[in-house]
Amino acid sequence: MNCFFAPMEGITGYVYRNAHHRYFRGIAQYYTPFLVPNQNRRLTSRETADISPEHNQGVPVVPQIMSCKADEFIWAARKVRALGYREVNLNLGCPSATVVTRKRGAGFLAFPEELDAFLSRVCEALEPLDLELSVKTRTGREHREEFPGLLEIFSRYPLKRLVIHPRLQKDFYENTPDLEAFALAVEHSACPVCYNGDLFSREDIRRIKERFPSLDCVMMGRGLVANPALAEGKAPDKDRIGAFHEALLEGYCQAIPGDRNVLFKMKEVWGYLGSSFTNFEKYGKKIKKSQRLSEYGQVVRQLLAEQEIRETPSFGGYRK
Repeated sequence: MNCFFAPMEGITGYVYRNAHHRYFRGIAQYYTPFLVPNQNRRLTSRETADISPEHNQGVPVVPQIMSCKADEFIWAARKVRALGYREVNLNLGCPSATVVTRKRGAGFLAFPEELDAFLSRVCEALEPLDLELSVKTRTGREHREEFPGLLEIFSRYPLKRLVIHPRLQKDFYENTPDLEAFALAVEHSACPVCYNGDLFSREDIRRIKERFPSLDCVMMGRGLVANPALAEGKAPDKDRIGAFHEALLEGYCQAIPGDRNVLFKMKEVWGYLGSSFTNFEKYGKKIKKSQRLSEYGQVVRQLLAEQEIRETPSFGGYRK
């Protein structure tokens, strides 16, 4: 079973990917947070840095692009190919309101005819580039009845893989993933499918494997940030967590100017990683209040010395 690391905006950039790949195993591919090509055919400096080959040496990376305009997507795909990548991923899964109102991400799913035309142009343009296209999608915008039609559209094109988070856009990350919709894709998709959604523990992964025995890959996001060793099928040990944390902190210090900005990134990670520790609450409050890296470092050292790793992480977004 191949495990893919889902793109998480603000977290799984190149600094995080390098630190994770250095200390943990089991990830076949890391998908980048989405690139958004603008009308001037430019990427931001942050986006450019994130897909730079020098920042991803030895790490198996798939750049993800978000766009509803074929010309913009093709331009970005050509740039990605010029950097040496062999696969690009289309984001049709982001549920954010600011994205959806611009007909991007999961918002594009509400316009199936336009999506069909978009995929036709993109696939035609990518073929001579020897660049494969995969898609990460939800099952629709408002209603589960949208998915069969979307699946039919996807099946018309030579996609490398269809990564399905079986929720609607309006669900965001609430409710339960629609496994019946995913089962429809397993049975009828013309391309290989990958499951994504609420994989927080070894037991969650086992249930998906048992339900869909032909499945050869899953994608995990929040569960992997909470337990970086999840793809290895075990809880992390404190020594590796400590080494991983130091590499991550050092990487952010080199890439981001100022304690405040570095602390913001580290606090975001601890919002997930903290759930792997016993009695994290009091340490979490101190981490949130930290204003200097020296103060922050002291709290983390205390946490690692005084608490243990949970067998299964537990935070508000996890199923109890």
